[in-house]
Amino acid sequence: MKIDETLAPDSLAPKIRRLWRLSAPKILAIERTCEPSRGAPVFTVDGVYTSRGWTEWTQGFQYGSALLQFEATRDPEFLAIGRDNTLRKVLPHATHMGVHDHGFNIVSTYGALLRMMLEGTLPPEAWERACYETALKCSAAVQARRWTRLPDGGGFIYSFNGPHSLFADTIRSLRSLALGHLLGHVLLEEHDERVSLLERLLRHAAATARYNVYYGKGRDAYDVRGRVAHESIFNLNDGRYRCPSSQQGFSPFSTWTRGLAWIMCGYAEELEFLATLSEEEFAAWGGRAAVEGWCRAAAEAACDFYIEHTAADGIPYWDTGAPHLGALGDWRGRPADPFNDHEPVDSSAAAIAAQGLLRLGRFLGARNEPKGRTYWQAGLTVLDTLFDEPYLAADPRHQGLILHSVYHRPNGWDHIPEGRRVPCGEASMWGDYHAREAALYLQRLCRGEPYLTFFSKPPGGAREAQT
Repeated sequence: MKIDETLAPDSLAPKIRRLWRLSAPKILAIERTCEPSRGAPVFTVDGVYTSRGWTEWTQGFQYGSALLQFEATRDPEFLAIGRDNTLRKVLPHATHMGVHDHGFNIVSTYGALLRMMLEGTLPPEAWERACYETALKCSAAVQARRWTRLPDGGGFIYSFNGPHSLFADTIRSLRSLALGHLLGHVLLEEHDERVSLLERLLRHAAATARYNVYYGKGRDAYDVRGRVAHESIFNLNDGRYRCPSSQQGFSPFSTWTRGLAWIMCGYAEELEFLATLSEEEFAAWGGRAAVEGWCRAAAEAACDFYIEHTAADGIPYWDTGAPHLGALGDWRGRPADPFNDHEPVDSSAAAIAAQGLLRLGRFLGARNEPKGRTYWQAGLTVLDTLFDEPYLAADPRHQGLILHSVYHRPNGWDHIPEGRRVPCGEASMWGDYHAREAALYLQRLCRGEPYLTFFSKPPGGAREAQT
């Protein structure tokens, strides 16, 4: 990746304004045409959003996108879409026992509504705030209850594959536990045993950092620093780690780039959240510095790997070990080609990763660490590419916002247009949502508005970075 050192948030302001103009009619088109009885929209086929039965993990992105549109433009039509649908349709997800992705459905909707109320964007209605807080508390406890214990006293929130499975994705669902903790909630187990949501958050983050992220220390023959395994497998008879795996990547020993992006964004956000807590809350973990140390190690390794293994313009191919990448020659030395005949790019991974780069960059920059600027400029470089053609969907007939997203390449779920050999030209609900979230993040910085976090508080523990 070739990092553009000249970019600043203001450099992207015209592209961000254009993004919101293009975004509005697409959200309205989805609202008109997507029938809820057919399931939540997942990805587009020939420019029209369709559902895909697996789990309903994208509904929060659908209505969360409308809330982001409202925040950016203050158009009340989008608040009505986001808030009304959240209250009428999203609540069952708060008590969904079978998934690992509460951070996607609940934090993107109820969490956004509560955040806007706390920031003064929405009026402080007591009953409404209580509704949002109750949903978030339930979600946090339910997510924390989905727990596999490890022999060393640790553990993890297990994926929908079952209690043997630790997904990289779940790192961003820790936002749910963080909000529950801030709201003073706990998980109650048998005999009224009180389980700290913060403890579960930290244990899961520690397990993910240990088992899903590689550090170049000889763990196996493919141990490259920053490489990420989508899934880690455990023996439930004795709790021991067995091997890496992948559901959506090419191989357990290659890196599915959306899984990499979840790690980048998730740890960067958790570092910001943890910086707001008191030193006392880290006493059982050896202090704040110890926890920050392994969170930073995971975040920096993943971000460095992304920079080293991504095309020159910051857009990654779907897997860094995809079998036909070699046919593209020096693919890292030139901009990504979404129309090539060999391997698809994944713009959704770029949308998620950009926010991880920016947040980690700002976190480190606030501590006067030189690497902070590298990550910050890398994040701006990614978004400078993503918020323009051929990725930004200017065609009003296309319901997607960010083109060239990939969902599940191994399963063959992604649409391949006639005359093409690999998926291209389509969008995903998570890619569109995270592009909007990144746009709002930068827009606030450009306008001098409050720094955007999921927990409604500015990052603590250091002065703000001058970026």
